[in-house]
Amino acid sequence: MEKDVEKSLAKEPDLSYGNYTYADYLTWEMEEMVELIKGKIFKKAAAAPRRIHQWLTGILFREMSLFLKGKKCQAYIAPFDVRLPVKSQKDDKIHTVVQPDICVICDEEKLDDRGCIGAPDLVVEVLSPGNKQVELQHKYEVYEESGVTEYWLVDPESQTLLIYSLVNGKYQASRLLTIGDIAKSAVLIGFELNLEEFFGDFR
Repeated sequence: MEKDVEKSLAKEPDLSYGNYTYADYLTWEMEEMVELIKGKIFKKAAAAPRRIHQWLTGILFREMSLFLKGKKCQAYIAPFDVRLPVKSQKDDKIHTVVQPDICVICDEEKLDDRGCIGAPDLVVEVLSPGNKQVELQHKYEVYEESGVTEYWLVDPESQTLLIYSLVNGKYQASRLLTIGDIAKSAVLIGFELNLEEFFGDFR
């Protein structure tokens, strides 16, 4: 009986509880994807992301992967766990585990069989109607605090891109980039994204 209770608790953790760790995260058996931000669970939308979200994420991942071929940095696409430790890298001491749409890691020592431990060099999030609050508030904070050097925020609805660059521990935003602009990365030197082609290719 106790085992059944434990198993059901593992499958459906208490969403109001705010002190979970990566060790807890590993025990959950949930149908929907979840992220852990400062100990609190954030469920991904129950439905699959909109087609344009998947399209743009796939196109950008392809472009970045092609650019990085033969280079030391590696690009990964969700689902891919990024653990962001504060003091200790032990599973039961990590309270933030996120799954960015795309992340680029240039330090191979941060990679293991379970994903990435430590801040990626670049993170891309493509907004969906259901995830805007999480991306704009909670993830912005943990990416800044953990030292993600560059954070791209793509909005399919407005066809815009904001690039946040870490300067002295705080993000500085680019101007709002849109159709007609060429986005450039300070992390991936030489990488350029023509936004007219990027957004215009969706059909």
